[in-house]
Amino acid sequence: MKQIGYLLIAVGFLGGAILSVLDVWEIVSWSWFISALLVGAGGVLAVRLATVRASRSAGVMETNLQDVVSSLENVVRNIDALNQEKDALNVYAFRHRIDAIFPADLNTFVESREVIVQVHGLQAYADVMSIFAAGERYLNRVWSASADGYIDEVTTYVGRAATQFAEAHAKLLELGEPLPE
Repeated sequence: MKQIGYLLIAVGFLGGAILSVLDVWEIVSWSWFISALLVGAGGVLAVRLATVRASRSAGVMETNLQDVVSSLENVVRNIDALNQEKDALNVYAFRHRIDAIFPADLNTFVESREVIVQVHGLQAYADVMSIFAAGERYLNRVWSASADGYIDEVTTYVGRAATQFAEAHAKLLELGEPLPE
């Protein structure tokens, strides 16, 4: 269906472009031009529907949900470890540790997060993401404070980030079974 959609987009928009320049001295045949644009718009709709159907297939949703849970578990484990060793690390080392440890799991979570809406609903997504976003902001603040050498701020906000990520993980696990179809 996606290929047909792309074909309709190409035919519709190329047809509209050709119709608009067929005769420079004549007025464009608006009925044909609008028909061509409608064919193109139908193609866009077909591609979007195929993409939504593919993202909502049971296998993709299950994989994405597992990715969300496991990546958030990794973030919680890593931020707890960083919080435990905060007294032993040099203030300037925090940003390097954050750059080495967190990007892959944070990216995985962010890329797969929409499955929370599909499986549990919009309110559940908002509940988890507001807590996660706070943890992410605190982690960014730790990175910035580390770059500037503010040890008090680093130690304060690494603990706050750990709390937020743990709370987001608990909220995600609390959601339980998916919504009925």
